[in-house]
Amino acid sequence: MIKVVSYNIHKGIGLDRQRDPQRILDVLHEIGGDVIALQEADRRFGTKARIIPQRLMDEHSPWRAIQIGHDRASMGFHGNALLVRKEAAVQSCATLHIPALEPRGAIRADVVANGTPIRVLGMHLDLSGLWRRKQARAILAHIDGCPARLPTVLMGDLNEWTPAGGCLHDFGRDYPSVQTGPSFHARRPVGRLDRIMTRGFRVVDYGVHASVIARRASDHLPIWAVLDPE
Repeated sequence: MIKVVSYNIHKGIGLDRQRDPQRILDVLHEIGGDVIALQEADRRFGTKARIIPQRLMDEHSPWRAIQIGHDRASMGFHGNALLVRKEAAVQSCATLHIPALEPRGAIRADVVANGTPIRVLGMHLDLSGLWRRKQARAILAHIDGCPARLPTVLMGDLNEWTPAGGCLHDFGRDYPSVQTGPSFHARRPVGRLDRIMTRGFRVVDYGVHASVIARRASDHLPIWAVLDPE
């Protein structure tokens, strides 16, 4: 089985307005995922440098970031990053240039996690409902164009407030959402903006990680699911 996690880390800035990358790693250690999709993992301007320094990843975590974007200062692409355990094999990866009003993107990697080949997509979608639907269709088209069919999980901050409409309608035809629960705002979660959607997996367990430290580390709570490839 494979534990997947999605977490908008808000550029490492917690509710105390302090940027604390180690605190983000502490939250991830509490959850202990095998594959992790991060959003807002890089600074937005300037060098777009990674929020969690490479040294912390190397010395204080069991994960590594899949190098997907071309900017070596960044952890990912347009703030999206995928972390896997250091022993996991990465078979292929790609950046997705999706239609957007503001800088947005998605990333895809085919990895072998716990001995099982799976496909993982991380995303952070637009604030506009119209553009979210365009982005969902572009992501689905990318998956359809991949040469091999693999158990697939889509994760990220969809910015979708409706329970089943908008881009969730597009994704949901082939990738039903795991019912993890509300994750935003971390102080008082009411919005299910963060989603995990799957195809080719049996969902074993799931939840929203709402520990004391997670409620302070970001404005989003991380969500997780334990999946068993069918």
